[in-house]
Amino acid sequence: MVSYMDYTSPSTQFTFDVNTSPLFKKDSQNYINVLGINQLNTLEDVSLLDIFMSTSNVVEPHYHQNAAELVYCISGSVLVSILNPFTKQLLNFKITPGQVANVPQGWWHYEIALEDNTHILAIFNAPTPQVILGSDILRFTPANVMAHTYCLNEDQWRETVAPVQPSTYIGPYTNCQRNGEYTYPQSYHQTYQQMQYVQQHPETPYVQPYRNVWWRG
Repeated sequence: MVSYMDYTSPSTQFTFDVNTSPLFKKDSQNYINVLGINQLNTLEDVSLLDIFMSTSNVVEPHYHQNAAELVYCISGSVLVSILNPFTKQLLNFKITPGQVANVPQGWWHYEIALEDNTHILAIFNAPTPQVILGSDILRFTPANVMAHTYCLNEDQWRETVAPVQPSTYIGPYTNCQRNGEYTYPQSYHQTYQQMQYVQQHPETPYVQPYRNVWWRG
């Protein structure tokens, strides 16, 4: 039990319909529902996103600075890609119904649906997980900073990121005009494989505080 909760109060909640709590909707096949402490006030250190996607749709690259994420596949199949900040290795895990992939706290990652009617749960060890989205990084970092830091042409960079919409959540956009399809990795690390990590940087990856919480209320 948590100290801040009065379990004798009439406002105490023990059940909730996640279908009534949309976080983001791209279309009828690609949307995210959310359950956190703002929806169910007796939650402790747990919350979840209920995610539905069709083929080639992507939960955009992002990281959670205050929570680890366990991705559980209910139906379809999904590619969970994780950047290991210690080995600088991009890990790709294909999971199918009943399988999971674990994303440690603060690690950059994304999920790509490999078939239609893909349904996954993202489960967090925090009642209000926070997120930093790749789309927000691209849009809100000043173009002159990016150009100066990475030796880029500022005008070209500004033009390149102009189509990026803040808080994309699921891409690509419905009006995307880009030619070509996403090329999947040639091989996947199976969920039962044990990865041998060589720790090149013993310090904990630095994660800067960010106030953007997923749910509004």
